[in-house]
Amino acid sequence: MPDVAVNLTDTANPDLHSVISQGLRDYNVEMGGVSDHTPLTITIKDGRSDELIGGLLGRTSLGLLFIDLFYVPKTQRGSGLGTRILQMAEAEGFRRGCRKAVLYTLSFQAPEFYKRFGWSVFGEIALEPPGATRYFMTKDLAAPADGA
Repeated sequence: MPDVAVNLTDTANPDLHSVISQGLRDYNVEMGGVSDHTPLTITIKDGRSDELIGGLLGRTSLGLLFIDLFYVPKTQRGSGLGTRILQMAEAEGFRRGCRKAVLYTLSFQAPEFYKRFGWSVFGEIALEPPGATRYFMTKDLAAPADGA
């Protein structure tokens, strides 16, 4: 075994994230012959200051849309903005050839929001504190009704 150092930390490391992501992409191309990992980013900016205040981070790969992080500022919740962003992400995933989507959310976040748009739970894990649950959700994607 080559001489290596292994360290555990509680600090995020963007360089390590890049190394791992690229290593996995390279391996997947080598083994599967396909390279279609594409980031998907939707930003929410303050209309006056142009400051980033929320949005959606995801990716598409091998026919699957992943929604990784989705945050709508409290002042914008209930305004339809979250619906608009979710629909944008789903439409873009479909446009990229994805026919299924996955995400996870917590019981005190937005499972009911996603269910209203056809997402269903395919797994759940009880968490701490007692009563909290992580829901894993999926949805079959379809062409947007407006053809967008």
